[in-house]
Amino acid sequence: MARAVKKIGFFLGGAWISEGEAVEVRAPYDHSLVGITYQADGEHLEKAIAGALWAFERTRKLASYERQRILEQSSQAIALRKEEFALILAQEAGKPIRTARAEVDRAIFTLKVAAEESVRIPGEALPMDLQESTRGWWGIVRRFPIGPIAAITPFNFPLNLVCHKIAPAIAAGCPVVLKPAPQTPLSALMLAEVIQQAGWPDGGLSVLPLTNEAAGALVSDDRLKMLSFTGSAAVGWELKSRSGKKRVILELGGNAGVIVHHDFDIGYAAARCAMGGFSYAGQSCISVQRILVQRSVLESFIEVFVPRVQKLNSGDPLDEATDVGPMIRERDAVRAEEWVREAISGGAKALCGGKRHGSLFEPTVLTGTRPEMRVNCEEVFAPIVTVEAYDEFDSAIRLLNASRYGLQAGIFTRDTQLLFHAYEELQVGGVIAGDVSSFRIDHMPYGGTKDSGLGREGLRYAIEEMTELKILAMAPPPPPAR
Repeated sequence: MARAVKKIGFFLGGAWISEGEAVEVRAPYDHSLVGITYQADGEHLEKAIAGALWAFERTRKLASYERQRILEQSSQAIALRKEEFALILAQEAGKPIRTARAEVDRAIFTLKVAAEESVRIPGEALPMDLQESTRGWWGIVRRFPIGPIAAITPFNFPLNLVCHKIAPAIAAGCPVVLKPAPQTPLSALMLAEVIQQAGWPDGGLSVLPLTNEAAGALVSDDRLKMLSFTGSAAVGWELKSRSGKKRVILELGGNAGVIVHHDFDIGYAAARCAMGGFSYAGQSCISVQRILVQRSVLESFIEVFVPRVQKLNSGDPLDEATDVGPMIRERDAVRAEEWVREAISGGAKALCGGKRHGSLFEPTVLTGTRPEMRVNCEEVFAPIVTVEAYDEFDSAIRLLNASRYGLQAGIFTRDTQLLFHAYEELQVGGVIAGDVSSFRIDHMPYGGTKDSGLGREGLRYAIEEMTELKILAMAPPPPPAR
């Protein structure tokens, strides 16, 4: 049965624009037409930035309860349209429908938590009489919104990662100009519908499908006070170099590792790694990529892990039974195939998978790899996992740290001393105890070290990034005149 094609304009500061060059959005799985929107250009971007600057005079003055209400209504509206959003995600991103529903649930939660945080942005009364000369002084410290935010989001979580830009900005009182990923603009535009209907002021949000060339002002224009970018490390650091004086938040790539120590339940660890390495075809920056297993239990781990991976169903994202859908583009699957061949030619062994079927790439487990192989040292961003042995716990930590990335790591051990040792020594933004690196709940601080990024997302932490501390220092009243 033919599916309806979504037709939607782009959102420019409160107006829906359906003119200019049409943009076809096609499904990664079968290249069927999912939807049509329109290409924005540099003139549209200039209007969006000017509109955001104008809207800031209103958004910064919204009361906490008003910002809370907008976010709560947005969360509730998505919940009412959950299956509609999930279907679009499954089609435009190639995300298995069950995984798509989980992303919609996360977006609902993200907006809900942002609503809660909007009414508890902290401030304090600051004692000022720490010296004799300041006797009688006192101070008030508050956070104020910094101004319009430029946001650029990737294809892999095209609804929830957009929420992670827009929701804290609304909570803080900042307008947003957003460039969604070119492969997945539809869900971001549907979110704009929801936020507009919830009452966010005109000009306070623009969602513009832009070419990279036309989007230059998002990075260089000083009227935008922050650039919040999620994407590849190479692009992120290059954008930072062109961003001028604005604040920059970068959520970039990773080649996340997991340590499986001998004292943990090997079956449970293997099951979690099978989920964490292959959900959404490994196209997540915290997807499990490198698994280090203590040598004494390596064989037992592989005996459980590989059959679990082989049982994963690959295929149509709209099939309820599908576990692993297509990669976002066929050329990404071609690259994954090349990296696997390179590893095997260098002495690695494929325990399962390794073959490509168009944009589908089989869930693949490699062993016998070396740290310098691209399947280990680069971000594979595909359904490929390496499994290698370690002897001493410290050697596993050194192997995980021997990476230019540092986003998250998973640790399976029952030894609390080893766990806290890993927490101290691992050069990552997050250590996940008793689970895989891909664990995330949306209110936690999220971000990385080294080439994995700069700053933190997670609602309260993003609000802090989008606000400026300001102090009111008050002198004591003058003595009465005599």
